[in-house]
Amino acid sequence: MTLRSLGPALAALATCLVVTLLLARPALAKGSRVDEQLEATLARHGFTGEIESTLESRLGRRLDRKLAKLGRELFFDSILGLNDDNSCSGCHSPTAGFADTQSIAIGIDNNGVVGPRRAGPRNQRRTPTVINTAFYPTLMWNSRFFAVSGDPFDNSEGFSFTSPEGMSLSSLPHLLTAQAFIPPTEITEMTGYEAPASHDVVREEVAARVNDVEAYRRRFGKRFDAVKRGKPITYEMIAAAIAEFEMSLTFADAPIDRFARGRRSAMTLEQKRGALLFFGEAGCVRCHAVSGPSNEMFSDFQQHAIGVPQVAPTDDPALSNVVFDGPNADEDFGLEQVTGDPDDRYKFRTPPLRNVALQPTFFHNGSFTSLEGAIRHHLDVYTSATEYTNAHLDRDLRGEMGPLAPVLAAVDPLLEEPIELSEQEIRWLTAFVGEALLDPRATPKQLRKLIPDEVPSGRPVHRFQ
Repeated sequence: MTLRSLGPALAALATCLVVTLLLARPALAKGSRVDEQLEATLARHGFTGEIESTLESRLGRRLDRKLAKLGRELFFDSILGLNDDNSCSGCHSPTAGFADTQSIAIGIDNNGVVGPRRAGPRNQRRTPTVINTAFYPTLMWNSRFFAVSGDPFDNSEGFSFTSPEGMSLSSLPHLLTAQAFIPPTEITEMTGYEAPASHDVVREEVAARVNDVEAYRRRFGKRFDAVKRGKPITYEMIAAAIAEFEMSLTFADAPIDRFARGRRSAMTLEQKRGALLFFGEAGCVRCHAVSGPSNEMFSDFQQHAIGVPQVAPTDDPALSNVVFDGPNADEDFGLEQVTGDPDDRYKFRTPPLRNVALQPTFFHNGSFTSLEGAIRHHLDVYTSATEYTNAHLDRDLRGEMGPLAPVLAAVDPLLEEPIELSEQEIRWLTAFVGEALLDPRATPKQLRKLIPDEVPSGRPVHRFQ
């Protein structure tokens, strides 16, 4: 049969289809080559896309969903804060991927709002996300809490905390369980300035508060036999519940994971090209690692100085709960605060990049408010920092910035030379980081469902914007 025998209309249609297929062949071949390159790259870095499925095997048990539900109620309840006005969710908001809605966190003395209109004196840094922290070997911007073994599931070498806890929490089964002992004792986060001097006494008072609520006693009695038999709720039980809720916030099934498991269609061609840049020419993976102890979290969990401009509240004492570093109290010395070593000044932990598009601000002080802007800063830190302005930040963060010269003098050698990418390549890279690392289950629409209408204590739940 010839095209002519099909008749004029069908012949024309068939001709168009043939031409389309012929033209599509190079594009399909090019896409296939990109797929093959990305598959080989991920294999070379040991990236499997299966990290989420390892959670329970590494815990050595099933996740306790009922205990996690109890931990969720505690997470949203200001009963844990002796200042009576903040909960874990006040800074770790489901509307921002359980990260912060603010450039720099607002803890105690807040207005009860979580979102753009949250108000109150600021702390020193942006609150990091809780999502996927079950796999983090270090916690906090200066890594002051960490598993000595490099594995948060392994307490064989202990969990290290700053004073006064030190190594005293090492008997706990997971780094998150140990970390759950800390927030109620943090003066600017939850405790307030009228709190007892001893962290142990703070935790005892928090546990006593929870014990006084019959609804909590019933809930804990269903999960802990000792409480069922009439024994008091201990802070260890509270920490176990909160940690279980945080472990349930594991969302690591993004397009990159599905691609790694064999679904080539999970990522767009633009995202794939961005991934090749991320792992290749752009050099992002040197710090935002996926191999070994990084647990496919896109962070080496090490400390680096990357030339981030110094942002702090204006010099009105009422606007800040923290005295910043430096002679003019307008700097953040980062890791040096932990080690006391001046060589560690301005170093902060590499932030894991999974679900990073959910947060409205970036870096330890939220100085950048767009993902593309944060990426461009990495590509040329000296130009970015020199041209930076804080005019786009909240009003109380628009004052005179801290000194820039010492920050730039400390920049990590990995970022000393600019990384030259075209505008198209920057779009590809941004698409990869912003879209291909985002688990759709972690979007605000989904996570808002975790906000309880009420909590067992009867206290008001924050107003989430």
